[in-house]
Amino acid sequence: MFDLGALEEGIPDEAYKPLSGDSKEAAKYYGKLNKDAKKGQGAFDFHSGGGAMPPKKLAANLAIIKRMPEDTVGQVEEKKRRFEAWRHDPARYATKVACDLYIAAFLLPKTEVPDVRGRDMVPTTADVRRKLAGGTNYGPMEAAAIDAAEAARPLHWPLAFPDIVIERGGFDLVLGNPPWEVVQLGEQEYFESRVPEIAEMKGAARKAAIAALETEHPEIFDEFARDKRTFDAMNEFARASGRFDLTARGKVNTYGLFAEHFLNLTREGGRAGLIVPTGIATDATTAPFFGHLVDCQRLVSLHSFENEEFIFPSVHHSTRFALLTLGSNTEGAEFAFFLRQVEGLEDARRRFLLAPSEIAAINPNTRTAPVFRARNDAELTARIYNRVPVLIHEGTGPEANPWGVEFRQGLFNMTSDSGLFRTAEQLEHDNWIRDGTDWIKINHADPRAPLTVEMDTSDEDERERYVPLYEAKMIHQFDHRWATFEGSESRDVTQAEKEDDEFDPSPRYWVPKREVDDRLQSKGWKRDWLLGWRDVTSAHVLRTTIAAALPRAGVGHTMPLFLFDVEPSQCAALQANLSSMPLDFVARQKVGGNHLTYGYLNQFPILPPSAYSESDLAFIVTRVLELTYTSHSMAPFARDLGREGPPFSWDEPRRAQLRAELDAWYGLAYGLTREELRYVLDPKDVMGADYPSETFRVLQNNEKRQFGEYRTRRLVLAAYDNLIAEGMRPRTDGYR
Repeated sequence: MFDLGALEEGIPDEAYKPLSGDSKEAAKYYGKLNKDAKKGQGAFDFHSGGGAMPPKKLAANLAIIKRMPEDTVGQVEEKKRRFEAWRHDPARYATKVACDLYIAAFLLPKTEVPDVRGRDMVPTTADVRRKLAGGTNYGPMEAAAIDAAEAARPLHWPLAFPDIVIERGGFDLVLGNPPWEVVQLGEQEYFESRVPEIAEMKGAARKAAIAALETEHPEIFDEFARDKRTFDAMNEFARASGRFDLTARGKVNTYGLFAEHFLNLTREGGRAGLIVPTGIATDATTAPFFGHLVDCQRLVSLHSFENEEFIFPSVHHSTRFALLTLGSNTEGAEFAFFLRQVEGLEDARRRFLLAPSEIAAINPNTRTAPVFRARNDAELTARIYNRVPVLIHEGTGPEANPWGVEFRQGLFNMTSDSGLFRTAEQLEHDNWIRDGTDWIKINHADPRAPLTVEMDTSDEDERERYVPLYEAKMIHQFDHRWATFEGSESRDVTQAEKEDDEFDPSPRYWVPKREVDDRLQSKGWKRDWLLGWRDVTSAHVLRTTIAAALPRAGVGHTMPLFLFDVEPSQCAALQANLSSMPLDFVARQKVGGNHLTYGYLNQFPILPPSAYSESDLAFIVTRVLELTYTSHSMAPFARDLGREGPPFSWDEPRRAQLRAELDAWYGLAYGLTREELRYVLDPKDVMGADYPSETFRVLQNNEKRQFGEYRTRRLVLAAYDNLIAEGMRPRTDGYR
């Protein structure tokens, strides 16, 4: 128990949720008793008298004892006697038992409804208040509650340190290395030492084997059920007690709970320091906690390390951990990431400060920390966000989503929708006929007959159709033909295939066209093309943000879709923005894992539709069109952009030039100076070979092998110079 005020409010109703081994009837019974106890009553008042000791008196009595002199043996003995008397004071003990009753309500099993009223074996709010008021509870229940609480080894902080927690408002300094454990019983680990054959099983087989223990080995099953229930009760206490409102989210982890506890233990002006996973600052489950630190100016510093050089020899090399320092009234927090030794903190280039307002601008929805390798990365990113708004600013009204974007996680889940999928072999076996990238079935013709112009191919009532199911690996920037499948194996599309405007990739699966149309219609999408992006990515591959237009078809869930009602020219501009190097520079600072989730994308700096003039769109659309319309399947996209002619030829040098011109245009639109754009392309080119940051290392290495130079850097900077010569200037006033 941390705050005795919780006793005054009563036990949360969630304490009576049925857990493993509980009877639903018994849980409902005790839940109703608890509700009835709180119904129509205000909170208990410690000051109204009774058997409990008011919190301030607890603190005052201990403070008097602590001030007693201890200069002589007699004074020490007297001080000890007074302290023991304070510890065993009946009023203090009654408060301690009330705390135990509160906790035991979560821990004790709810297995039976008592035959006799008043012999309840699970405490409720009525029992807590009765104890605080000096009354007597049912003895066996109270004893069981004390035993259960003491077995869980709780520390009732206001009773252990009343002068600090109650009177002073917390500790001056709290230090620790808390455990990093998911509050969940892992079945494999649990049974490794008990029933190894169960530990080796997976999924449903393991569940069935555990269930069989109830009759085959009831003693093992009972122990497992008891231990599992303990974990479940810990979860419920963390979520419902009010102690951990910021960190008891998702799969509860003890490091998050301890971090929140350390924060609450620290008084105004005090400090707390702890070692935690770096995820405390970057993960979605701890985002509310980190956002609270930022908003309330409680974050002093976060220095993140990789264990690649085994600072901790027994910990896995890929583990990322952080030294987190908490305080109060901080105007800005110091950060450092990707450190491998403590000495790295001495390199001022790796450390940077971010004010709460800058963190809020960079990640307004989550308030999580962006992950920068070096100070210049942080400062340049902050300047970009000062000019360019995020794609979606959650919770601030319709104007915060200027594109009107609605996301859909693909159209088909690759697991749950797999019953709709068909391979080429299956379709051919069932007498379907290949029609370009599709398969068709003609109801009034020989299904084995070749498709001829005499056949009516326009009447959908006369035929069914299967269309390709695109997977994320099949696309890349400005390219819906990045990879193709041969059977179940994918391969890169060859240069010769890209140069063939009749070629389109083969998918692994096809799906019913009617399913595609129905799912798109339900979202109001009427175009004959789509815009999606790759969910799987990282900051260490060729490009981090990979989005592309593609033909209207089935789409797997690893390629989320943009669904909105904007002009095709604006859609082309959004595709160009997402594919630009200035945007990808920011993305590489923010994507810490292997998935480009909605949370990341929403907080990318994206030019709003209002940023584009007609001349801007003319510049962008002509280039996007030439880069995208390289096969006949993209004709609907081209028609919507005003192109009636054939596809453009696939010309690699020409494509590199077009992309460089778009990158340069967006560099200026983001307000980048030439030196800043050089930094985006390669930090070491500006800061020196030993500078501790990198951006497009894979792209740079690939081009040096292929062309003998970092071609993209040369082309983009030359295009930037040309735009400057034509009168365009870096945008400095922003788009807000």
